[in-house]
Amino acid sequence: MDIINLKKDSPNYPSALKQHLGKDTPNDITAIGNLDILHHNSTAFFCSTKCPGDLIVKTYDIAQILRDAGMTVISGFHSPMERECLTILLRGTQPVIICPARSINNMRINKEYKKPLKDGRLLFLSPFNENQRRISAKRSHSRNLFVAALSAVIFVAHAGTDSKTEAFCKEILSWQKPIYTFESDYNKNLTKMGARPVNMDNVSGWAKLFAAYNE
Repeated sequence: MDIINLKKDSPNYPSALKQHLGKDTPNDITAIGNLDILHHNSTAFFCSTKCPGDLIVKTYDIAQILRDAGMTVISGFHSPMERECLTILLRGTQPVIICPARSINNMRINKEYKKPLKDGRLLFLSPFNENQRRISAKRSHSRNLFVAALSAVIFVAHAGTDSKTEAFCKEILSWQKPIYTFESDYNKNLTKMGARPVNMDNVSGWAKLFAAYNE
């Protein structure tokens, strides 16, 4: 599919990027897929590379709930748990936004992405130019900020103590943007910082809360 370029002065350029990223706002972004998805409020999804076994099943559950509720989900889908959740999400019919930590110019489209792209429910977005083809720690951090800026609400399945994901969450909380996480001893570091705990015993209640952010 064709690459779409959105310049910072374009009317289709997401204003949320300018609001949250300030001087670090990309001068242009590239896209593959249905740009109409950008008009949806989205839920960002993050998880550290290592996820405690107790939270893995809950994370599968949250992916299914987001899918079945028709919520637009945005993520880099890079960590193992994020990739597992992408597989679950692509089985649904709701929109998904994938943001690689590299340029999407000349990117090979995997077989599992072709039907959702054709159906208009998948969008690839990247703030990186065609020369930035390799994933790096710095680009991954920039990508995560990009994803968070575009979202209406953020869910972090797990962020290890003193991890890069934890430091990222602290930065996002300074934006006054809501971050949710599982109520768990494994996530006390996040709730102490100000993330809002989600109790899986009350799934219907907080699922409606998430839906409110996506209206």
